[in-house]
Amino acid sequence: VQLQAFGGGLVQAGGSLKLSCVVSGRPSGYAPLAWFRQAPGKEREFVAAIDTWNDRAFYVDSVKGRFTISRDKSSNTVYLDMNSLKPEDTAVYYCGTRNGRIIVSAISRAETYDYWGQGTLVTVSS
Repeated sequence: VQLQAFGGGLVQAGGSLKLSCVVSGRPSGYAPLAWFRQAPGKEREFVAAIDTWNDRAFYVDSVKGRFTISRDKSSNTVYLDMNSLKPEDTAVYYCGTRNGRIIVSAISRAETYDYWGQGTLVTVSS
């Protein structure tokens, strides 16, 4: 399984970006698809995930109402629409997945995921 993320860039505060992550190969079972981010000097942080069993979406509180995760089954792509961006959203964004479904309480934990994309840098200027 390989993931390739792209779509990052430089944007002014209040602007928008859309990240994409193409998943090659086929994770077994109803594997979750997630976005995490890591700012300089900080740990990797959960941003959003989608449970492919029922397409239920999960978000960290700081992005609720601003970010939307979605997926296209036909192209094995997961998206992250980011609106009303803030300087504190600046980070390298990673997409992740794993083999098999997991319990909901684990969907936001980085150690849950087996496969990661290479990351795409999002910089939000004030």
